[in-house]
Amino acid sequence: MDTDRLPGCYRHPDRDTGISCTRCERPICPECMISASVGFQCPECVRQGSGTGHRPGANAPRTLAGGRVAEDPQLVTKILIGTNVAVFFLGLLAPALAVQLQLLGGYVDYPGGPVHGVAVGEYHRLLTSVFLHTQWWHIISNMIALWVIGGPLEAALGRSRYLAVYLLSGLGGSALVYLLTEPYVPTVGASGAIFGLLGATVVLARRLRYEMRPLIIMVGLMLVLTFVPFGGYVRVSWQAHVGGLITGALVGLGMLLPTGARSRAYVQWGTCAVVFLLAAALIMARTAELT
Repeated sequence: MDTDRLPGCYRHPDRDTGISCTRCERPICPECMISASVGFQCPECVRQGSGTGHRPGANAPRTLAGGRVAEDPQLVTKILIGTNVAVFFLGLLAPALAVQLQLLGGYVDYPGGPVHGVAVGEYHRLLTSVFLHTQWWHIISNMIALWVIGGPLEAALGRSRYLAVYLLSGLGGSALVYLLTEPYVPTVGASGAIFGLLGATVVLARRLRYEMRPLIIMVGLMLVLTFVPFGGYVRVSWQAHVGGLITGALVGLGMLLPTGARSRAYVQWGTCAVVFLLAAALIMARTAELT
């Protein structure tokens, strides 16, 4: 018997955890832990301690990152998956529209024709391309990864903070693609955003003092798959993967820094603002180079 193994969450026994409820002392995983004045509590203890007549929201249960605990802790993940799937089918029905949403630095359809792309002010492509996919295998693999990685992370961060990680990671990945890729090469896919969720998950696991080796192995394997070609014909944008991973880790670090309750929101959203401005600086520098 392995005596060094961490106990399993009392609601999810397959999830090892080093955190326990400060009231009942039962082990709880990130999906179950709710921030309290001291430490974390389980959902049952929070319900038992609520309804004391205080003003609405005064003692609302909070996630590890300080977000409001929702009845459906994976709602945003479901909406993101639905959005990606809907855009995929829309692209099948209207290919010309999908072309307008691809990430392109600059492109000319014919000699002397108008230039399309981010370099001429079509900055929406930096985010719309994150919701585009080219093949069935492409969207299926990305959506499975989004569900597996995103669901637990959303439960730990809360909806708005989780969405910020996703969108900024997608933007960070697109910014690095725009900076380092030839301007006429189209790039699509949610991989940059998903790598960002993976980067934030690494930060979360570190904060909770989880065993890091499985996550490090996963990150290493995904990076190997990023740089090793598949059969010589599938082109993977390593710039989107690396840019998303770095961005997600940075934003996740800001979201999960152990700060006081009063300053936590300033640190979190301040980190988001700094990351956004860094991405914008890269985008503006590349635009100036191309024009």
